[in-house]
Amino acid sequence: MSFGQLPSSSNALAADARSLSALKLQAGQQSTPESIKEAAKQFESLFMRELIKSMREATMKSGLMDSPGGDLGADLLDQQFAVQMSGQPGGLSDLIAQQLSRQMGVAPAEGTAAPIKSAPIAQVTPASADTGTNTSPSVPSVRQAGFVQRHTEAAAKVAASSGIPASFMIGQAGHETGWGKHEIRMKGGEPSFNLFGIKADAKWKGQVAEVTTTEYVNGQPQKTVARFRAYSSYEESFKDYARLISDSPRYAQARQQTSSVTAFATGLQRAGYATDPAYASKLSRAINTTLQLQRAQA
Repeated sequence: MSFGQLPSSSNALAADARSLSALKLQAGQQSTPESIKEAAKQFESLFMRELIKSMREATMKSGLMDSPGGDLGADLLDQQFAVQMSGQPGGLSDLIAQQLSRQMGVAPAEGTAAPIKSAPIAQVTPASADTGTNTSPSVPSVRQAGFVQRHTEAAAKVAASSGIPASFMIGQAGHETGWGKHEIRMKGGEPSFNLFGIKADAKWKGQVAEVTTTEYVNGQPQKTVARFRAYSSYEESFKDYARLISDSPRYAQARQQTSSVTAFATGLQRAGYATDPAYASKLSRAINTTLQLQRAQA
């Protein structure tokens, strides 16, 4: 069966990890944008299935209710989830399709997200080189790669007008939101598009999201309810962040340190951007992870 004949909801390949070999063979034989895109989706589906299975076994399997029927039902449910989660715009399948297209010399299929290399990569000194310590990131996760790709275009636009490197902004957004896992949401669950944890002060006239957050008082974490700014898009969030860093005298020193990851992150911590005493080191790792992902796609 050719990839052009596979329906988008097909779970035939997602149900059989041995189909990886067939996928590789057919992708090479039918080097068309559509076949590569479908192969990438199926690769992602297989990956997601194994990931879900591992998570289920690690967190839910107690041994008290194990049975062949229960295992089969869980496996079928894993397959269904994997199929539903695969092929989303900006996801892992887009990254796989880009890599396959480059290797085979085929133009990406229509609808495939633009590669990360479209964003300018800042010429900066990594934190590990600044300090002599090993603060470079570990191997990036699928979530981190997807987050960087999803926000590259908006960050690149704001970087061009503000001069703040896109990698710095994306890295900080990743750190603040847990790479998209803990984004601030409105009361009804709608997104606030606030990627940087910028609070709503008395001067803010836009929408507000009230959420419980962790603040550090005398070095000790405490839960508190805080008011955060809400935007109409992620690009608006990047713009507001760049405006804050560029216009506020409070961050003037950090703004002048965009050639160094460590100096920039340290400058933000000293200026009181966050109350976490380890904020600078955490932010440095997040920015370095972003740089690593961007360079891998360049």
